[in-house]
Amino acid sequence: MKTFIFVGLVGAIAMAGTTAKAAEIKVLTAGAYKAVLVALVPEFEKSTGHKVVLDNDTAGALQKRISGGEAFDLAVITPRVVGDLAKDGKVATGSQTNLARVGIGVVVKEGAPVPNIATVDAFKQAVLEAKSVAYIDPASGGSSGIYLDQLFQKMGIADQVKPKAKLKQGGYVAELIVNGEAELGIHQISEIVPVKGAHLVGPLPAEIQNYTTYAGGISAAAKEPEAAKALLSLLTSETAVAVLKSRGMEAAPGS
Repeated sequence: MKTFIFVGLVGAIAMAGTTAKAAEIKVLTAGAYKAVLVALVPEFEKSTGHKVVLDNDTAGALQKRISGGEAFDLAVITPRVVGDLAKDGKVATGSQTNLARVGIGVVVKEGAPVPNIATVDAFKQAVLEAKSVAYIDPASGGSSGIYLDQLFQKMGIADQVKPKAKLKQGGYVAELIVNGEAELGIHQISEIVPVKGAHLVGPLPAEIQNYTTYAGGISAAAKEPEAAKALLSLLTSETAVAVLKSRGMEAAPGS
């Protein structure tokens, strides 16, 4: 039944807004949202005849690439970046759409002792006691890494974390945990859930939780604007909401 609902939805979107011929849509997406697109794209392609080419990078790197003139049809980054790109004429005015948000969680290897992170003090202690702590390199432009760098400074433990930090340039921090390169990992929950052998301890305490919101925007110079619009519509549908939940994310407030 779910398949029929999905196909019917995509078919309706395709008939309502896309061109008759099949199109190739280039989608630039920031880290955490990639898993959602990977789940939704196959049926979209099958039902519409369009082909979607996904390219994944950090939010900061995508902003630089687009500002530098890289061609694309649809971008899924943070609202601030999409808004800045719209001001620069790179994203079509009025196309910005909030899609999802995800919080930060803690990960250990499956079977390893599970630290207590129920309170801010407990989380702080878990980070201090860990032999090594993995997270996204702030210099790479990843939103979670930038936030954690600031958080450790505010908590007064930046000097203790720095010598044992295992920084990843992009991708899944949980991979460093599974292969034994780090004992404790901190990353967006949707980047932890898909990694086999990784155990999600839980989200950061509410007082220090930080949500990254993802927004879509259509290129002002899109080669396939109608096809991109159809895909963006799918990403705000009930079908997309179900996929978000299964990937450790949730619909963005107001989306």
